[in-house]
Amino acid sequence: MDFDNSKPIYLQIVDFFYENILSKRWPEEERIPSVREIAVMVEVNPNTAIRAFNHLQELGVIYNKRGIGYFVSENGYNTVLSIKKTEFKEEILPDIFKKMGLLEIKFEEVKDAFNQYLNNKDNEEK
Repeated sequence: MDFDNSKPIYLQIVDFFYENILSKRWPEEERIPSVREIAVMVEVNPNTAIRAFNHLQELGVIYNKRGIGYFVSENGYNTVLSIKKTEFKEEILPDIFKKMGLLEIKFEEVKDAFNQYLNNKDNEEK
């Protein structure tokens, strides 16, 4: 995993979890890789991985079954979806809107580009 120096590594590991949960590679109520497995997978110290696991537990995204391992929570998908939607609206959209204004891009242009993206994505999945 390539890390960005502008964001703490444990939060980048959290984002890795979010991506796996949102893509449903890690379904709700299913066991996920252990702390040690994640540490090896993303090439970090196990203590850094533990920090990511603890953060995700505090948010209610994952839980631990003693002696068995970690699992995605029953409502883990919706929790992550809500977190990422809020992050998108508060952190990403303002920059997009600013750039749209500077470049005089109308909403209709973005809407058309988005619809084209969806059509291409649908065609690729067939």
